[in-house]
Amino acid sequence: MVDRRIKEARIPVHKTLDSFDWKHPKRIHREQVLSLFDLGFLAKGHNVCFVGRSGVGKTHLATALALEACRKGHRVLFTTAVNIVNQLQAAQSDGTFLRRLRSYLSPDCLYIDELGFLPIDRHGADLLFQVISGRYERGSVLLTTNRPFKEWASLFHDATVADAVINRLVHHSEVVVIEGRSFRLPPGSEPAPE
Repeated sequence: MVDRRIKEARIPVHKTLDSFDWKHPKRIHREQVLSLFDLGFLAKGHNVCFVGRSGVGKTHLATALALEACRKGHRVLFTTAVNIVNQLQAAQSDGTFLRRLRSYLSPDCLYIDELGFLPIDRHGADLLFQVISGRYERGSVLLTTNRPFKEWASLFHDATVADAVINRLVHHSEVVVIEGRSFRLPPGSEPAPE
């Protein structure tokens, strides 16, 4: 059953908490992160948002958390923010929108990776809002983003939609801020601006 849940979660690369390098980030609240692994947020339908620049370990920790949820009996679905938008736009064209939307609303935990890496137009922002709003206080969202919340208005091209999404995500949420340079950069190099 665990293997089946992990397969259905569609997490592309498996990471563990044990393999996370706690010395790499310049700033991370280790106790906050470790407390998430009791999965109490899932029982309450609360969210977890990992915020930080590219390469600081957001996806590593979110993936480890998602896999732990699978091991403990929860249904998880991995996707990216852009994939949600693309899938829902395609579903509007072929008449499968409600079925596709339900696929994002039904798991115990929807793991949305990479919000902010690619721009989202207004229509895409509206679609993403429908997913976040539909899960609000009903199911957990596990999210990684390289953009602080103050930049989401420009990301969504609409301050009203950005505020609505942020309010629903952070109302019942643990926000984990990670600071530091990308582990992908050679030692001594400066991080590229985002």
